[in-house]
Order: sequence, then C-alpha cells, then structure tokens
Amino acid sequence: MEDKKDMPEDTSDVCCCCKKTERSEEERRKLINRLNRIEGQIRGIRGMLERDAYCNDILIQSAAVNAAVNSFNKELLSSHIHTCVVRDIREGKDEVVDELVATIQKLMK
Repeated sequence: MEDKKDMPEDTSDVCCCCKKTERSEEERRKLINRLNRIEGQIRGIRGMLERDAYCNDILIQSAAVNAAVNSFNKELLSSHIHTCVVRDIREGKDEVVDELVATIQKLMK
C-alpha cells in the first residue's frame, strides 16, 4: 500500500475515467474470469478466518491470491504494452513511456 505522501492531493487529473482501453469481448471475459476467481479465493480466506483455520493454511491461501493477482497484472501489462503503449508511441505520445515506467515501479513494490 502506498504512503499518503506518495498520493496526489487532487486525484482528478489521474482518474480512471480520463482514458479508456478498447478490449475485445474475449479479452474482457478472460480478465473478468480471473478477477472472479481471485474474489472467490479472498472469500475463501475470509471463511477460513471465520472458522479459525490454522495460520499456516491461511498464509498458503494468501500466497496463492498474491500469485493470482500477479498473474492478472502480467496479463494486463502485456496487453497494455502491445496495444495502448505501442499506439501512443506511434502517435508521438512519448510520455506514455514515463507512465509505463511508473506503473512497473508500482507493480514491483
């Protein structure tokens, strides 16, 4: 999680609604299915806590969630580079490279 000092005070200029990405129905479906599985894993972990499951078992499930989120991020990042980044560079919008570097740095924290 980021420190508040790293977060801009006014987030209106970095909102998610400013830019859009066109995705095929198949790509959208695959990403949503991944998120649905992750959501199910999270609910499973919550259930384990509610049932007082052994800490180690919960930690193993938590690690599985981390791996699933990382896999989701890799898939989305690859798609982003091949579509949005390539398009913007071809259009002369070189600032997309700085945006990509910042995103990768956040993913690597």
